[in-house]
Amino acid sequence: MKLLIDIGNTRLKAALWDGVALRPLGAATHAGGAADFDALWNQAGDVDAVLVASVAGEAIEQRLADSVARRHGLRASFLVSPASLCGVRNAYAEPERLGIDRLLGLVALHAAQPRAWVLAGCGTALTLDALAADGTHLGGLICASPMLMIDTLAGTTARLSAPHVARVVDFADNTGEAIESGAWLAAAALVERFVARSAARFGVAPSLALTGGGAARLSGLVQPAHRVEPDLVLRGLAACAQAGG
Repeated sequence: MKLLIDIGNTRLKAALWDGVALRPLGAATHAGGAADFDALWNQAGDVDAVLVASVAGEAIEQRLADSVARRHGLRASFLVSPASLCGVRNAYAEPERLGIDRLLGLVALHAAQPRAWVLAGCGTALTLDALAADGTHLGGLICASPMLMIDTLAGTTARLSAPHVARVVDFADNTGEAIESGAWLAAAALVERFVARSAARFGVAPSLALTGGGAARLSGLVQPAHRVEPDLVLRGLAACAQAGG
């Protein structure tokens, strides 16, 4: 049994992989040192390996490694993006600089259905990646997510404040909805442009997958057909475990 861990910028998710199916163990917020890792591991039972995808800082990674060692007597394996992984060829000249979460998301999509894909990840950042049917990663884009855009505007612009709950509309008549709508519609427009540019490059319309904490809301704004994939990083880790990575 493998313990798989996905550490994002603010949240952590874990699952067990038995070679056939993923069994979620739950999620926790780790920002500010709030996560109780030991409580998650207590549900895991006996495992023989721990694979970790992390985009967080060294402090949280060390806390996690210590918890895994304490509970399971194992050394957690933190994956770093290589030039090629499970049939996906990394476009970056310095492969390790591609976020491991982005690469594992592509691995999961390619393993499920090897065709042209665009992957949009909406978390702290909005990331976009294009993947050809043969596993060639064309590269991608990174910008602030809608949530970060809203927080940045509220924190740096005089007389603006972040709305607690606001609709996304085409023509806002108040500042809260104007900020919310501008941020989310900008993200949707970038996703749609990236899909169109990828289709021109591929010569075929790519399938579109959305993932990350903001994926469900972004889904209601993006026009091309798509699906929301909440556990792509864990599925990518499972593919690596299956391949002996």
